[in-house]
Amino acid sequence: FFFLMIRRPPRSTQSRSSAASDVYKRQVSTQSTWGKSRFYVKSLNMVRINVLADCLRTIVNAERRGKRQVLIRPSSKVVIRFLRVMQKHGYIGEFEIIDDHRAGKIVVELNGRINKCGVISPRFDIKIAQFEKWQDNILPSKQFGFLVLTTTYGIMDHAEAKQLSLIHI
Repeated sequence: FFFLMIRRPPRSTQSRSSAASDVYKRQVSTQSTWGKSRFYVKSLNMVRINVLADCLRTIVNAERRGKRQVLIRPSSKVVIRFLRVMQKHGYIGEFEIIDDHRAGKIVVELNGRINKCGVISPRFDIKIAQFEKWQDNILPSKQFGFLVLTTTYGIMDHAEAKQLSLIHI
């Protein structure tokens, strides 16, 4: 099998739907049949690597465009718990989980309070002594923003983790 992969379309293409961008959607392979070589194009299904990162990127892009609602798909337990933490702190409004008997969808009401939101990937195991250093590097100030942690007690923000004595700072 032969796989053709191009990292980005050439800079000369101005249109979003160009032949260069179609390379991402196709897989070219050769198959030999009775001594003859035959080329065919097969569609390639893209796999989501990080559903939470895609969700947060969708929310930030919708906030920047001034949208009032955003549709997030696919849904997962981690995404729902993360959205509950964001809702608790007032960064988003209500959200509705739509069960479409597939991967699920979530409709989120936006209030325009998100400046920047993202995932630190890969997930790091942070020791208690290193947490303040991470907090200083990531957050713009001590009174502004939240770090959302995945712990053995669930998904929570850094202030809640301090209250539960998970982190002694």
